[in-house]
Amino acid sequence: MAMESKAVLRYARITPRKARRVIDLVRGRKAGEAMVALRFMPYRGARFVEKLLRSAMANAEQKDVTVPEDMRIVKAYVDEGPVMKRLFPRAMGRANIKKKKSSHITIVLAEEE
Repeated sequence: MAMESKAVLRYARITPRKARRVIDLVRGRKAGEAMVALRFMPYRGARFVEKLLRSAMANAEQKDVTVPEDMRIVKAYVDEGPVMKRLFPRAMGRANIKKKKSSHITIVLAEEE
């Protein structure tokens, strides 16, 4: 059984759709390679994912993995978190609801056999 390392970021204040755009680009890559890719991505979600990947690598280090950078991202997914609903004033005394979405982001690293 290969050594696995996992990190979960819950209640991230980014919409799941925007987070998935970034996660889909790094899934299946080696951790070190993904870190470089995330560093230069123009998306805001890349900052969340980079921090989470760093955490997963640190967790792997605690489990005595020799080189966390060589581990592969085997699972990476984004689930929907709770939605905050906020009222915004509109013309003629009306109000619109603004939905502020959140995400639960998970990354699992595994050593290659």
